[in-house]
Amino acid sequence: MIQREFADKAKTILEPDENVIGLAVAGSWLTNEIDEFSDLDLILVTKQKISNDKNLMLDYAKRLGDFLSGFTGEHVGEPRVLICLYDNPLLHVDIKFVTLDEFHSRIETPALLIDKNRQLERAISNSQAQFPYPDYQWIEDRFWT
Repeated sequence: MIQREFADKAKTILEPDENVIGLAVAGSWLTNEIDEFSDLDLILVTKQKISNDKNLMLDYAKRLGDFLSGFTGEHVGEPRVLICLYDNPLLHVDIKFVTLDEFHSRIETPALLIDKNRQLERAISNSQAQFPYPDYQWIEDRFWT
């Protein structure tokens, strides 16, 4: 599975980085529904905030593989996500850049690939995943137009 190979390579590349606290994976990976058309949803937890600087986000993304393109996720309400396309093999990867404090607020419980000093494990045990339900009026206003 290309997603697992990419995640393993990302782990190897990011683990020695002093700024990296952890790396987690979410989305279809968690439900075993991943297939050849699935994207890979990574969560990169760092000591210093990266999501406020698109160039830093791109620098991290470019280290992970044959990077083709990337843009931030404001259009889906998540500017901390960098939506990336890689080649060799062709793969869509979403990388969410968060600090340890931000990691506590989560929509699901991710699988941990890197967890220095068990900081992510403690954050998960001290918080609860809460999926944000949509504003149905917002959807209806747009649906009927």
